[in-house]
This record gives sequence, structure tokens and C-alpha cells, in this order.
Amino acid sequence: MASSMARSFLQVAATEEVASPLRVVQIEGLVILKIIKHCKEFSPALVTGQLLGLDVGSVLEVTNCFPFPIREEDEEIEADGANYQLEMMRCLREVNVDNNTVGWYQSTILGSYQTVELIETFMNYQENIRRCVCIIYDPSRSNQGVLALKALKLSDSFMELYRANNFTGEKLREKNLSWVDIFEEIPIQVSNSALISAFMTELESDTPVKQCDYDRLQLSTKPYMERNVEFLIECMDDLSMEQQKFQFYHRSLSRQQAQQQAWLQKRRTENMARKAAGEEPLPEEDPSNPIFKPIPEPSRLESFLVTNQIANYCNQINGVAGQNFNRLYLMKSLHDN
Repeated sequence: MASSMARSFLQVAATEEVASPLRVVQIEGLVILKIIKHCKEFSPALVTGQLLGLDVGSVLEVTNCFPFPIREEDEEIEADGANYQLEMMRCLREVNVDNNTVGWYQSTILGSYQTVELIETFMNYQENIRRCVCIIYDPSRSNQGVLALKALKLSDSFMELYRANNFTGEKLREKNLSWVDIFEEIPIQVSNSALISAFMTELESDTPVKQCDYDRLQLSTKPYMERNVEFLIECMDDLSMEQQKFQFYHRSLSRQQAQQQAWLQKRRTENMARKAAGEEPLPEEDPSNPIFKPIPEPSRLESFLVTNQIANYCNQINGVAGQNFNRLYLMKSLHDN
């Protein structure tokens, strides 16, 4: 009996080692309201906060959250922020609330969140947490009638390359990694208790149309579109700068290869003369010569992030423009009638 129990325990431990892929992020409705409230109160400033919950199989449950203080450059203030987080976790533990860290949330402006800082934060979390997510909330886009909330994680292949700090073209081709493979978006599922669902049902009004329904017909999307186009132009300039770096690298590489060929031709001619004179030939490669020093290839990480950001802006512009056309056709029909 004892041996069978020991075997079953070992089997359970072995199965727990093999982590199932994360398929859904289940967030309680109260947590979403806290995130929206925090982000909108400090908008347009960017804010962050901690996500707490449980990692259950292929579902990451987010049951609570709390905001971080506004970060500043002063080291003492940063230390106070770290102490604040530890104190909050201790207080939650004392009142028997879920205090397991499962990630963090942050606000963004027009979806401009794909930065190196976000990747570094992910890698720091991954050192202590097996699976974590980042909840991105965009207050400016939510004003257009959609809940701009998404859960992101880094892909495993990208994290492997990032740890090796090798983003050369050869390595990217070997791993078959493109700019769309950096982040993985995890579906979000909103969960409420039975009591909250019953209470919300009682609060529903019998009036079929509310003021917020009329607000969705707002035709003025010019400021939102203008800022998206401005950010898109800035990203295009950044991408052009990255392309210039690669062009300079290829020009330098071609120049170095031409110098190496000229040097080898000269060395071979010299060796032929030495052979004719009965002397030992010189080696055809000289590692001490600076023209044989390899030129480091620039990292493609920044260009991947910029390309990803450009695609995000284009999708936002496309979505808002499509919704705006539908509103215009609807208003035209109402005007004609």
C-alpha cells in the first residue's frame, strides 16, 4: 500500500513537471474594473500594477490586483516602491486573499506598448514565475467604444533567443522567427461569481436604449485618427533608421571583403616570389590584421519591435475607419428617411 501511494505521488509530481500550455486568462470582473479605474484616473500618464491569482492547468486565474506607485528615477523612491509591493503582499496574505503573483498590468497610449522595456520586464518576471502575463489596457482606444484589453506573453522561441542575446539574420532564419512571433496574445475570459451575476441582472434597466448607446454613434474620430497617423509616421522614421544601420553594415562588409581579397592577392604574389627565391611562403591569413576582424552584425530586435508596432497602428486605423464608415452610412440612411 505504501509503495503504491509512493508511486502515485511520484507520478503526480512527474506530471506536474510537464506544464500544459497557457490557453486562457480568466479575470474576475472586479479586477477589470480596478484596472480601468486606475488607468483612467492617471491618463495620459502610464501606470502599472500587480496581478494576483492562481495558475491552474492551462488557465491563469486573475482574482485580485493592486496598483504600483508612480515610478520615478530616484533610487530611494524605487526602493520605497519595492517595499510597498512587499508590504501589500504581506497584508493580503494576512487577510487570506490570493497573493500569488501571476503578472502585471499596464496602461498604454494608442497601443504603443511593444518596447524593449516590456520584454525586459517579462524576462525579469520569468526568472521567478513559470508563467506570467501582462494585461495591456488602452484608455484612448476604449473611448472609441471598444474594451481595449489584451493579455500578452512572450513566445518560447523568442525568449530562447533573447537569453542568448543573438538576433542575427542567420539565427532568426534558423529558428524561423519573424516579427509576428515575439508576443502571443492569450484569450481573456471574464468571470463573475453567481451573486455578482444575479445582482447585475437586477440592476439592468428595462429601457432598451441608454445614453451610452447614443455615444457609440459619435462621428468625430479625427483626433484619434490623427494621433494614430502621427505615431505611425514616427515608427516609419524609426524603421528607416534601422534599415540605414543594416545598409551601413552591408556596405562595411562589402568593403572589408574587397580589402581582404586585395590583401590575399598581394600575399599570394609575394609568396610566389618567395618560392622562386627558395624561401618559406607566408601564411595567407593574418589574424592580427584589422581587415580580418569580423564586423558585428546589428541586432534585429529593435526593427522587429518597430515593425510589430507599425502593424498594430495599421490595424487600429483600419478598424476605426471601418467603424466610422458604418456610422456614416447609418446616419445617411437616417437623414434620407
